[in-house]
Amino acid sequence: MTAIDMSLGDHLTLKELSHALSHGLSPIVEVESQDGIYIVRFHHANGVSELADADGKTWTFLGTGEIQDVLGDLGLTHGVLTWADQCGDEMIGVPGHAITPDERLTYGTRIAFRS
Repeated sequence: MTAIDMSLGDHLTLKELSHALSHGLSPIVEVESQDGIYIVRFHHANGVSELADADGKTWTFLGTGEIQDVLGDLGLTHGVLTWADQCGDEMIGVPGHAITPDERLTYGTRIAFRS
């Protein structure tokens, strides 16, 4: 674990992310789709941080193209596209269980930020 991992909070601005990347951060990037709205999470040795705007609020996107441009410009090459948890179908009585963050990353779809 790098020292930069220890200093990361649960929200990370683009400036903070750029600084952390230049100081050794090598996160797993998750892009989660929530019914047409996307958020970005960075999984690192000290936990998980969400990409935030300049005010520190979770930055939301309406598509993956802007995310690819923003993260690709920082040198990140790929991430995992995941979906908001849907667990079962109560309408027809199909039981389910919420998947874990690790399962989301395992079963997500790899996406590229740079070619």
